[in-house]
Amino acid sequence: MSNPSSLYITGKNHYNFIAKEKNCNVRSWTESNIKKTQTIKKIVCGIRFHFLVWKKPNKLEFYEKDKKKRKYQLPKNETIKDIVSGCDTYLILTESGKVWSLADGNRFKEIPFFDADQSTFEKIRPVTFFEEKKLFVNSVVKGAHSGYYLCNGDQLYASGSNDEGRLGIGQRGEEEVMPVYVQDKVTKIFAGFSAMNFFFITSQPDLLYACGKNRDGQLGVGSYIDQYTPTVVENIKGSEILTVSAGGDHSVLITKKGQTFSCGRKEYNGLGVGKTIFTLIPRLKEKKAVQLATIGDQTWVLTDQNELYVWGLYVSYYNVPTNECKNNWKNQFPIKIRLPGFFTNYLESKDQIRIACGEQVTFLYLDFKNTLSEDLRILYESQKFCDCEIGTLGNQIPVHKALVELRTKLTIDQIQNKLFVEKSINKEQTLSFLKWIYYDEISEIEKLEQIFNLLELTFPPSVENTLEKDIAQLYKDDDSKDFKILVNIEDEEEDNEDEENKKVNYEEIPVHKFILFARSGLFRAMFDYVNEKENTNKIQDYTRKSIKSLKILIKYLYTNSIEMTADEDPELIVDELSDAVEYYQLNDQCNFESQLLKIKKQFDLN
Repeated sequence: MSNPSSLYITGKNHYNFIAKEKNCNVRSWTESNIKKTQTIKKIVCGIRFHFLVWKKPNKLEFYEKDKKKRKYQLPKNETIKDIVSGCDTYLILTESGKVWSLADGNRFKEIPFFDADQSTFEKIRPVTFFEEKKLFVNSVVKGAHSGYYLCNGDQLYASGSNDEGRLGIGQRGEEEVMPVYVQDKVTKIFAGFSAMNFFFITSQPDLLYACGKNRDGQLGVGSYIDQYTPTVVENIKGSEILTVSAGGDHSVLITKKGQTFSCGRKEYNGLGVGKTIFTLIPRLKEKKAVQLATIGDQTWVLTDQNELYVWGLYVSYYNVPTNECKNNWKNQFPIKIRLPGFFTNYLESKDQIRIACGEQVTFLYLDFKNTLSEDLRILYESQKFCDCEIGTLGNQIPVHKALVELRTKLTIDQIQNKLFVEKSINKEQTLSFLKWIYYDEISEIEKLEQIFNLLELTFPPSVENTLEKDIAQLYKDDDSKDFKILVNIEDEEEDNEDEENKKVNYEEIPVHKFILFARSGLFRAMFDYVNEKENTNKIQDYTRKSIKSLKILIKYLYTNSIEMTADEDPELIVDELSDAVEYYQLNDQCNFESQLLKIKKQFDLN
């Protein structure tokens, strides 16, 4: 399995302080020396040579040129939901709806608290404005000297500099937090690292609004006039928006279908295509984009095939491996960039590659999806420990019986009879059906709908028929469990017996073998090491943990939540589960630790 924290950088040598090799050329892909013991959830960069790394649920690391790494920890009951940046400001949003700040000054008051002019990177500060106004913050984005906050589900607020109308509150000069009035309910907000404008969508998902600086046509509204109030982007109507990112003089958006559009300034290698409306990027027309990052006058796009493209200012100078651009950057855009060898070696695992851009630097790192569906997708591709097959003669596909029967509420024999007896279901259709079974992917809709109809299932599946809910239900199905974990029970009455004559007692915990394999690297290694013929349905656990904590962990593998009752010793359980992430090699580290924080809060533990 790939290392979830491998981080590579490229750019000018200002970031040599985090390169693995001293005095290396960071204008080629270079591995960083940041410790890889934890999964990196997100990296955000400031306008200068510093950046913030989110690893654990309530912990952050700050790296700055020529200075030692700083570590920050939010209060024990807070769990990080997202972090954003702009210029010299970082905003941290927690699951409780609170906002926290790391800022080097606050001259434009984009962060709404009064004494922020004296703020530095020395400590995290709470933004008390929203609590005082009884506003729950759902999401936050940052532009250049401006901040945007979606509160109480659908209310939009903005603060900071209103030059060029970037706050969307008219031509007023207020810098305090102001509500942005929109006729429809706002559902998602977008901005850009150095942008002087912002975008948002409403309850009508194909309706995009924009406001702010527009002298280069970067709002996509068909003019060069700054927009002081939210204005509809007309030519994008009918396209549901995945994400929008604004640069200094251009903007780029990706639709949910993966199409990439740009508008704004044309210079610098076709930066914004020279149009005042969003225009499809020709070279990406046949590609499905899934990720977007802009910094100033540069754009990066990643496709669903892990192809990396870049265009814009200084492509031949910094931020990009120089050998990629010598012969390309003047002739066409975007330029396709080769990934570091590390990433190409692990593309089969489908870990999500993440992009983070800062001033004169670009980061690439792996982010595990950390979901139950992703774990089962890997299980599906491995075809390990399958106990039956479905399909026609010569085209049988190995599957896990308990999972297939759970999701369809049909037996394997019933599925065989309905699909493959005198029915024209081919292997490709079967594979499409299994993708839904294992990880909820719905593709080739017409063919998949045909299979659902033959099985007399509702298509599309209802919200009650999700993978997560089904697997949680599977936990209760002891009859289908095909494996047992043996836990040594020490009998106090036998403590004085000789070791040779001492009787060993075990308690058996029933589980599904495929769940252990999919969710735990430790059990996966055990299964690969032990001869299956000698150990087909039992394995001994040597963790020396209490049975209660192990049972709680097993239930977590099915439900993605840690549940305890008051009659248990919460302090002991939490202590024993604290090292479970690393010991059991759980993929979803951040979620597991978030669950532990909730338990600590519930029982008021330190």
